[in-house]
Amino acid sequence: MSLYIEARIRADLEDLWKHTQEPALHQRWDLRFTEITYLPCADGEPQHFRYATRVLPFLTIAGTGVSAGEKRRADGTRTSALRFACPHPLSLLEEGSGYWRYVPEEGQGEGHEADGIRFLTGYDYRPRWGWLGALADRAAFRPLMGWATAWSFDRLRLWLERGITPERALLNAVADVALRLLGVTAAVLFAPMTALAAAALAVILPPLPTTPAARRCLRTPPARTRAPRVLSTLSTLAPLATVKEPS
Repeated sequence: MSLYIEARIRADLEDLWKHTQEPALHQRWDLRFTEITYLPCADGEPQHFRYATRVLPFLTIAGTGVSAGEKRRADGTRTSALRFACPHPLSLLEEGSGYWRYVPEEGQGEGHEADGIRFLTGYDYRPRWGWLGALADRAAFRPLMGWATAWSFDRLRLWLERGITPERALLNAVADVALRLLGVTAAVLFAPMTALAAAALAVILPPLPTTPAARRCLRTPPARTRAPRVLSTLSTLAPLATVKEPS
């Protein structure tokens, strides 16, 4: 079961492309990565990159990937596709592929922001550890990856639409969770009869407009969604090189 996330972002198409394609900007808003670095490659070849995620203060899991993009298309859309692999034995994710699409809404041309951009991704991966890994993936890891992708897309939207930096958006999210937990705790301590209602409200109430939320993103793909052709081009390349883990 592949993952699909879609957000509508009212921003300039060039700005959105820049914030998603430049590693220094991408790693700031994407909760799934701590570091993204381009690797040297020859002109005209797909771009290889290294990515890393700090799971614990003393544990960083890294992998490699290769990407290619179509920045100019006749219909005004843009596409970026990638393959990735992680050799780290502690990584549940072994290898996978996916794409990003940038679809200006009707009435929006290049360099305009009238109706927004449908920014969407579809990706899938193969878990390691056999049946145990498949079970852990379906029960916990895949839902977590879907939520993290959607939350990150909304954090990117706040950055481009409202000028709220990813760092500030994270602080807003932490404060939001803390206030909800405080409200539930207060209900348990001082009004136990209302504790259940307080917990339900903490879950149901929407976040503030300045706080990123995964629920704002579409998680179900349209019926005729299909992967871009450029992704099949990447699938013909040689296997990705492994990355030596930092000591």
